[in-house]
Amino acid sequence: MSRRVPEAWRKPLAVVGLVIAAGWLVVVLAAPLLAPHDPLSQAFPRLQAPSGAHWFGTDELGRDVLSRVLYGARLSIPLTLLLVVMSVVIGGLLGACAGYFGRWLDETIMRVADLVFAFPTVILAMAVAASLGASLRNAVLAVLVVSWPAYARVTRGLVLGVRSREFVISGRLLGFSSWRSLRTDVLPNVTGPVLVLATLDIGTQLLLLSGLSFLGLGAKPPTAEWGSMVASATHVFDKWWVGVFPGLAILTVVLAFNFLGDTMRDALDPRTARAIKERAL
Repeated sequence: MSRRVPEAWRKPLAVVGLVIAAGWLVVVLAAPLLAPHDPLSQAFPRLQAPSGAHWFGTDELGRDVLSRVLYGARLSIPLTLLLVVMSVVIGGLLGACAGYFGRWLDETIMRVADLVFAFPTVILAMAVAASLGASLRNAVLAVLVVSWPAYARVTRGLVLGVRSREFVISGRLLGFSSWRSLRTDVLPNVTGPVLVLATLDIGTQLLLLSGLSFLGLGAKPPTAEWGSMVASATHVFDKWWVGVFPGLAILTVVLAFNFLGDTMRDALDPRTARAIKERAL
């Protein structure tokens, strides 16, 4: 059985990443069953330290922190995954078209991407979110605006390296249209590096989305969202449990997907995979 599992996925960090990511996905699906209390209920003593009754303590309004962390996963993780998927689709398609067709289309798309890259990511996201209005939906749109150019640039570079390969030229000589050649010959050969980038980017997107909520530009009270929970803890800084547990939730998700991204890169890169196999032998 172990021989069927690629060597890269048997490394300790890969296993740790898979276990943590799987655990959080279970929480996302089963939070109502796992949470001991209603995340919005204010029926408990305020700022109670972690105990047998409340494992993560209670916050400044008497809400159970554990329940809010679990319900926060249902908001933070799916939105982050949605952001990454949308960034891959928009940036990947634009970058593929720019690299394959070139000329004015390439210049237009890349100049727009360079314009986004000219601003610090967090500052630009804050500006977009503030201009649209403080809400979770607008925070998602703001993160999307600043995240797609990275995928466009990477995909463009990969397409430029593939479009002149013999099998692509052969397909064009056989009568394939430009769109068919791009869809059947080019895109399947650039998905690996883009998939690695997307996996590594999940943690970055989660941090950015939580950061906007922390600054008051994302989720609004009483919504259970990790960034806003950490922000509320700044008003009761001496009560460490209010901010530590949602912060640890963000940390574990970021670490898990960084581990998975590194593992996926090792598995999809033939040279790295070969080196890992040689070390194992």
